[in-house]
Amino acid sequence: MGTYHPGERAVQARSGLTDPADHAGRSIRATIPDVAARFLAAQRVLVLGAADHDGRVWSSLLTGDPGFLRVRDERTVDVAAALRDADPLAGVLRDGTVQVGAIALDPVARRRMRVNGTARGLAPEGLRVTADQVYANCPKYIQRRELTPSTTADAAPTRGGRLTGAQQEVLRRADTFFVATAGASGAADASHRGGDPGFLTVHSPELLSWPDYTGNAMFMTLGNLWVNPRAGLLVPDWETGDLLQITGTARVRWADGTPGAPRSVEFTVEEVVASPGAGLLSPGPPEYSRANPPVAAATAD
Repeated sequence: MGTYHPGERAVQARSGLTDPADHAGRSIRATIPDVAARFLAAQRVLVLGAADHDGRVWSSLLTGDPGFLRVRDERTVDVAAALRDADPLAGVLRDGTVQVGAIALDPVARRRMRVNGTARGLAPEGLRVTADQVYANCPKYIQRRELTPSTTADAAPTRGGRLTGAQQEVLRRADTFFVATAGASGAADASHRGGDPGFLTVHSPELLSWPDYTGNAMFMTLGNLWVNPRAGLLVPDWETGDLLQITGTARVRWADGTPGAPRSVEFTVEEVVASPGAGLLSPGPPEYSRANPPVAAATAD
């Protein structure tokens, strides 16, 4: 089996970046090297992407003190944290093995590591990820910030079929979010997206878009969308510790024209889960990445 599936190959070819993708693909491993194990052991943030029982794709957050991610062997990561019972992915992890994409983020060092494979829940709490793909990404578009646990007591999440006015404002000022996708075989991926506030555009309570900034040429997110439009967003509110999880469908719009972004992604909202105090806090403004392109003035559709 090749490094990339047909959807990824199609996007690479359409973008004229097949050769850079082949070069980047050499960094993808099926095992966890020592340097990756040390990185994972030092982290406190893991974002997980997967499909629920109905095939809808979600992105969820797991956090803990450094050491909550432990590499057992060259293929296995144990996560000493569990999703909240109300999390959209909690049920599939309780019920058996599920294909997942995971990304560990260090916003202080501007580093990230992706581990894609399968996961199953562990008793009494936690999960075990068996890796199929392990690779690091460049530091582009990661805002440098310190993270602290939320001091807000968890409240029951709320659900809706569209974004409220307050939720739209959270998205408009966001500088970081995560997007989960899955390919035709169900293999999942979770990826980081960053930019200056305003790079995530709210067109209406049911429609969002963002520029696809130039990255590592792998196109794992866009390649999955080529064959499966379902996607899930995780948007942290660093000021309050709240989390927004949004599932829906996405499509790529080509020749966007935004500086640093020849493409954009249009996302249609199907369901929103808002979880107060379920994330992390970041006191004060971040140090924005110098790689962030300027944000064009947004216009409503």
